[in-house]
Amino acid sequence: MNITEVKVLPVDGDERLKAFVSIKLDGCFVIRDMKVIKGNTGYFVAMPAKKMKDGTYRDLVHPLDTPTRQMVENSVMSEYQRVVAEGGERANIHSMGDKFMISM
Repeated sequence: MNITEVKVLPVDGDERLKAFVSIKLDGCFVIRDMKVIKGNTGYFVAMPAKKMKDGTYRDLVHPLDTPTRQMVENSVMSEYQRVVAEGGERANIHSMGDKFMISM
C-alpha cells in the first residue's frame, strides 16, 4: 500500500485543530476527515471518527499496525509542515458543539 496523495487544509480559529487532511491510497481509495491536532505533547494525526450515543468517539478507519500508522503520520505531517511553511490558503473554522463550520 502506498500513499499516493495527501491534501492538507490548514485552519485558523481553533486552539487545537490545525488542519483537515485527506489521503489517497494507491490512487484508488480516499480517506477524508483526518485532522492534525496540537496536543499537550506535540502534534498528532487523528483518524476520522464518529460520535457514539454515550458521548465517546470511535475511529471509522485506522491503521492496524505500527509501521502503517507511522507511514500515514509521517506523510501527513510532512505535507502539513510543507503547506504551513509555504503560507498557502487557510480556512477559518467556527466550532458548533462537536461540529465545525468552515469558511474560506
